[in-house]
Amino acid sequence: MRISGTEIDFEVGKNQTVLEAALAQGFEFPHDCTVGTCGSCRSKLLSGKVDAITPFGYTLSREELTAGYILSCQAVPQSDIEIAVDLEAAASHAETVSGRIVETRDLTHDIKLVSWEVERSVSYKAGQYMNVRWPGGPGPRSYSFSTEPGEGGRTRLSTFIRKVPGGAFTEALFKGELDDAAFEIEAPHGHFWLHDGDGPILLVGGGSGLSPLMSLLEDAVSRSVQRDAILLFGGREERDLYYLDEIAEIGRRWKGKFEFWPVLSQTEAPGRRFGMVTAEIPAAIAELGGVDGLQAYMCGPPVMIDAGVAALTSQGVPIDDIHYDKFTDASTGGN
Repeated sequence: MRISGTEIDFEVGKNQTVLEAALAQGFEFPHDCTVGTCGSCRSKLLSGKVDAITPFGYTLSREELTAGYILSCQAVPQSDIEIAVDLEAAASHAETVSGRIVETRDLTHDIKLVSWEVERSVSYKAGQYMNVRWPGGPGPRSYSFSTEPGEGGRTRLSTFIRKVPGGAFTEALFKGELDDAAFEIEAPHGHFWLHDGDGPILLVGGGSGLSPLMSLLEDAVSRSVQRDAILLFGGREERDLYYLDEIAEIGRRWKGKFEFWPVLSQTEAPGRRFGMVTAEIPAAIAELGGVDGLQAYMCGPPVMIDAGVAALTSQGVPIDDIHYDKFTDASTGGN
């Protein structure tokens, strides 16, 4: 196996996955869940053939599959292969810190802002996430940071958390049963962050998917990034819109054009767009001057991401310029 653009090549054993072989031979390779749900190990197959332990289409969109993307944790080579992968995504090493909740605040009827104070600073890139473990819990839950990283990292880690009916973690969290619990937090994880470029930025979010987008936007403002941007955010009704003052402040400080387009899917309201948030993608692209140099960043449920990828590619946005973080819950085998 060869990794394109590097000097890295090595043998992969019989019935061994690409990811297993890379890690066994000491190479840093982006990954997290290792079971084909998070998408962190997404790679592009440039030549050769692989078999999939679990179908790649469970996580990847049709457009990604057509473009040759695979999940390295599920890919077993059937020949010599060459892949392209963002090794920068594996460059930040996760560490585990202990912490306690110091703030919970209602943002909507089913989303809270939750902050932990941890024992030492955690460094991360805007857009990345943390894995959270709590006493007696069945396993970690993953939540994206909602604030820019700050210099030297942060000891106060914040995120937006949506209540999942029957969820082992969120039911206890929303009832206040974990306010005094000792948590273990592993971070940073993920390969979702703002990439270099001069073209416009289109951001699309839904529900608690606003969390990493706020982190990304706050960080871009702090670094004086000067690129035109539109933030599309979808909710069912007016009560699902939140953080409006903070978004307005981003707009005031943004270098370049910044527009916020909230979209309601179930109830119409004066001054709001109505329909599916991804249906507004063509209009947003036109407002940003077309697809030349455009990068798209999406966070939200799988159905929104898949619809967004389809809408963006149909407008001519290259699949390599589409970056996303699918928000799933434990019932779907994801985060």
